[in-house]
Amino acid sequence: MTQGMARESIPTVLVADDQADVREALRLLLKSEGVACVGAASPAQALEAVGRRDFTCALIDGNYSRDTTSGEEGLDLLESLRRQAPDMPVVMMTAWGNVPLAVQAMRRGAADFIEKPWDNARLMSVLRAQIALSDSTRRQRRLEAENALLRDSSSSELIAESAAMRRVVAMVERIAPSDANVLVLGENGTGKGVIAQYLHQRSARAAQALVKVNMGGIAESVFESEMFGHVRGAYTDAKSERIGRFELADGGTLFLDEVGNVPASQQPKLLRVLEDGEFERLGSSHTQHVNVRLVSATNADLQGEVAAGRFRRDLLYRLNTFEVSLPPLRERTEDILPLARSFLAHSAQRYGRASLRLAASAERALQGWHWPGNVRELQHLMERAALLAEHDQVTAAALSFGAAPEAAQTLDQMTLDQAEAWLVKRALDRCDGNLQHAADALGITRQSLYRRMAKHALRDVSGDAQVG
Repeated sequence: MTQGMARESIPTVLVADDQADVREALRLLLKSEGVACVGAASPAQALEAVGRRDFTCALIDGNYSRDTTSGEEGLDLLESLRRQAPDMPVVMMTAWGNVPLAVQAMRRGAADFIEKPWDNARLMSVLRAQIALSDSTRRQRRLEAENALLRDSSSSELIAESAAMRRVVAMVERIAPSDANVLVLGENGTGKGVIAQYLHQRSARAAQALVKVNMGGIAESVFESEMFGHVRGAYTDAKSERIGRFELADGGTLFLDEVGNVPASQQPKLLRVLEDGEFERLGSSHTQHVNVRLVSATNADLQGEVAAGRFRRDLLYRLNTFEVSLPPLRERTEDILPLARSFLAHSAQRYGRASLRLAASAERALQGWHWPGNVRELQHLMERAALLAEHDQVTAAALSFGAAPEAAQTLDQMTLDQAEAWLVKRALDRCDGNLQHAADALGITRQSLYRRMAKHALRDVSGDAQVG
C-alpha cells in the first residue's frame, strides 16, 4: 500500500499487574502489535500513572497483594479509574475469572473481560476494539467541545446591515432547516466557514457534530484514509484503526472547505458516498452507511473547472442543491464598521482591554480601504489594533494595513459610486474632518459634500449621526 503515509500517533495501554513477568510478556506482545505499554505493579501506581498522562485504554489485573482470589482489588481499581479517567476504556483480567466477577466488572464500567492465561489473538482483538473506540470517543469529545465553543461564541460576525448580506442571510435562514446540500461561493476571507456554521446551528442537526475539513490540505495519497478511515494493516504504519471524517459526521454536518481541490482520481469516491451514503474504510470490504448533511465551499469557478474537465459535473450537481454566493467586503460597505466594532470587542476582551473603541479617524480609514483580504483581513486588523492602541481609542495610526492603496490601483477596481465614496472619505481624512476644507479639496460646495456624505452613509466629523 501507500508508503508515504504519515506515521500516526501510537496508542498506549496502561497494564496494571503485580507480577513483573506478566507485565513484561504483555509489553512484548503489545510492542509487536505496534502498541506502546506502561506498566504498573499496584493499583496505587496505576492511579498515579493515569494522573500523569493520558492512556488509550487500560488492561488491569483483578487481584493484587491484598488477596489472591476475590477480585475486589481489581474492582476497586476499576471504579477509581472510571472516576479519574471516565473516557478511558478499562479491560479487566484475572486468573480466577468467573461469570459473577465478569458481571460485576461490566456493571462497574469495564469495557470487556479477559481470563488468564490469555489467548494472544483474543486479547489483541479486545484491545484493538477498545483502542478504536477510545480514538473515536476522543475525536467526538473534541468535536463536541469545538461545537460548544461555536454555539457559545457570539454570532455577531454574521452581520448583515448591507442589502447584499441581508439577501444572503434570508436565503440561509430558508434552507438551513432542510437536509439539502449547500455550496457556498465567494472570495477568500468572505466568511464561507461562518455561513457553514450558521447553517449547522439552525438545522435539525445542531446538537450533532459539525466536522470541518480543508480539502486543500489533504494529500491525494491520504484522501481515502482521511475521509473514510482505514482498518489496521491497510498500509504501512497503519497500526490501529482510524475513523474517517464521514463517519465522525454521521448524524451531523460535514463542511468541505476548498472543495474544488478534490483530486480528480478521488472525485468518484466522494460522489458515491454522496449518492448512496455508503463507503468502506480503506482495507475493509465491510460497507458502512452514514447520514450526513454536506456543506461545501470554494473560491474556484467550478463551472469553469467542469468545462475544463477537471471537476465532475455529476459531483457538482450533488454539491450545489443550493448555492450561496457571498459578496466581497468591498461590496458590502455598510457592514465594515459593525464588523470592525464586533471584532475589536472580541479582541479587546481577550487581551484585557475592554474599554477600547474606534476613533472617528480609524472609522474613516476603515471605510476608505479596499479590503483585498475581505472579512478575514478586517478581523486580523482589529486584533492587531487591540494590541497596538496606546490609549482607550483605536486611531487611524494604530491600524496597520497592508501596502497603502494608490488611487490609480484602487479606482480601476471600483464602480463609479465606490470611487466617489472613496474620494470623499479620503478628502475628509486628509482635512481631519473639516467639511469646508474637504469640499474645497474636492472642488465642490459644502452642500454638495453634504449630499454625497448622505448618499454614501458617511458620518460627520463628530461621528454622532449620519448627515442627511
